[in-house]
Amino acid sequence: MGGCFSLGWVEQLLVWLVIVCAIIAVLRLFLPWIAAQLGLGIIVQIVNIILWAIICIYVIYFVFMLLECLVGSGGGLSLFPHSR
Repeated sequence: MGGCFSLGWVEQLLVWLVIVCAIIAVLRLFLPWIAAQLGLGIIVQIVNIILWAIICIYVIYFVFMLLECLVGSGGGLSLFPHSR
């Protein structure tokens, strides 16, 4: 059995969400400090914009993957294994 909404799939999704949130939190914590040491305040804002753009792209990709699962074509995100 298995599939897009199996227990293993949800577990994998939650693990990836925790990893991504931790990486973003660490970057947002250290970037302002590093930029203040180097005097590059604008760099922090540029990196924040890039981080939000990446997050938005992955959210859109994830939503379309869920829609593909609902329709039945199996999804396309390679980070989450689909057992068939």
